[in-house]
Amino acid sequence: MSPTKTKAKTKPRTESKAGPTQKTTYREAMREAMREALSADERVFLMGEDVGKYGGAFGVSLGLLEEFGPERIRDTPLSESAFTGMGIGAAIAGLRPIVEIMTVNFSLLALDQILNNAATLRHMTGGQLSVPVVIRMTTGAGRQLAAQHSHSLEGWYAHIPGIRVLAPATLEDARGMLAAALADPDPVVIFEHGSLYNLSGELASPRAPADLTTAAVRRSGDDVTLITYGGSLPKTLAAADLLAEQDGISAEVIDLRSLRPLDDATVMASVARTHRAVVIDEAWRTGSLAAEISARITEQAFFELDAVVGRVCSAEVPIPYARQLEEAALPQAAGIAAAAREAVGRHG
Repeated sequence: MSPTKTKAKTKPRTESKAGPTQKTTYREAMREAMREALSADERVFLMGEDVGKYGGAFGVSLGLLEEFGPERIRDTPLSESAFTGMGIGAAIAGLRPIVEIMTVNFSLLALDQILNNAATLRHMTGGQLSVPVVIRMTTGAGRQLAAQHSHSLEGWYAHIPGIRVLAPATLEDARGMLAAALADPDPVVIFEHGSLYNLSGELASPRAPADLTTAAVRRSGDDVTLITYGGSLPKTLAAADLLAEQDGISAEVIDLRSLRPLDDATVMASVARTHRAVVIDEAWRTGSLAAEISARITEQAFFELDAVVGRVCSAEVPIPYARQLEEAALPQAAGIAAAAREAVGRHG
């Protein structure tokens, strides 16, 4: 069920104008973020299914058990509600737990703990309790893992007051967001799209501090704003390339990074420049984050718009297993480009 893992290897370092860089992957960047956190603060520990001897269902914690021992890297029983509740209790007691849930689908078994305990205890105790727990989970499709391992339910969590919801889509954010999340006195949920784990590139050293509140403009443009997050960012950047090469359309690409709170200011500033917007969201269209963002643009920037806000979402079906059906159900670069062409009035 889980991808084959290999032993972690030291990557060669190169020098750039910004300082030394290291070739790495998204998976390794997440692992390095946890290693740094575990080394920096003895209160930090990792817990979840198979995070120890097996190295994590997706290989993110490979080697950490040998480095930090079973007190800091804790394998748990197959009970998301139980071990998420344990993490919440540990956070209340003063520790800094990182709770790993294998996939967002399985996190629904812990939703009572996250919604009714982690998100509410500060408010229900009049500020007497804080719950500084970080909950990591894999989300998204594109790996032929079928419906029970492939859905994108981040919008459900972004609906909940009392938690911060993050979706790192780059190597820099994969490595940088965890430390800032652990410093937050309130619960933070981090969604790692499964298709990104093998994403490779270079990271500058030392790590730059992460900003958990601001969206990032990943590509500047003048004709249309493409708004996305997580695993849809590479597809959206590919669509922007297609638009530039085939149509001469200049698309601005915004990576939301934080899903709760949303950075309205960056989105509205971009829409004010381009006057058109398309939201790309791997979740289902009905009741989605795409719907929320579209509504906010309409509320805050209606008179800046020259076209209706477009949305590109997954088909409203359980994610299929068969490769061709899975690809047909998900947003793809060609479909994103088509929606952008429609927004600017160029039909290709």
